[in-house]
Amino acid sequence: MSSSHKKVIVRRFTGETLPGYLPLSTFVRNRTPDRIIDLLDLSGHVISLVLNDIKHISYVRDFNLTDTVNPERLTRRTFLAKPRTEGLWLRMTFRTGDLLEGLAPIDASLLDDLINDAGLQITPPDTRSNTQRLYVPRTSLSDLQLIAVITSPARPKPHPPPTRPPQKEDLFDALIPPNTRPN
Repeated sequence: MSSSHKKVIVRRFTGETLPGYLPLSTFVRNRTPDRIIDLLDLSGHVISLVLNDIKHISYVRDFNLTDTVNPERLTRRTFLAKPRTEGLWLRMTFRTGDLLEGLAPIDASLLDDLINDAGLQITPPDTRSNTQRLYVPRTSLSDLQLIAVITSPARPKPHPPPTRPPQKEDLFDALIPPNTRPN
């Protein structure tokens, strides 16, 4: 296994989960008419999976093989408040009707993921859980909404350097001699 392969748990629409290893990107192969991913399972065998059957792929810290219901430990599926990190706040509705929110990057990699891999790489709402990143195939979604664009706070514009106002004529240039009396 190369160092570019990461631990994943593939969740299928049947409810089945498959632990294994995948690279972070460009793991989808185009085969007519379906797109295929090759998952390296824990025993070292390569399993070909059709992308249409996959609900999402979770990049995880640990496999948690003893938990058969939720090994990816993806408990919070929506944000409790506005996210603090930069990104596109997305709300996805799966074909099964359940919701998932996440943050997608605000750069060209979002479009690359959609075009090349036919899916989205997002950060889940709770980054302290077992799931660090999610890959959601386009075919598993029935609806995708952009909730907000989260950016860093705008830096205040620097003030221009103070300029000296133009000199006005000084009224006191022509001083009255000190020994003259006013009327």
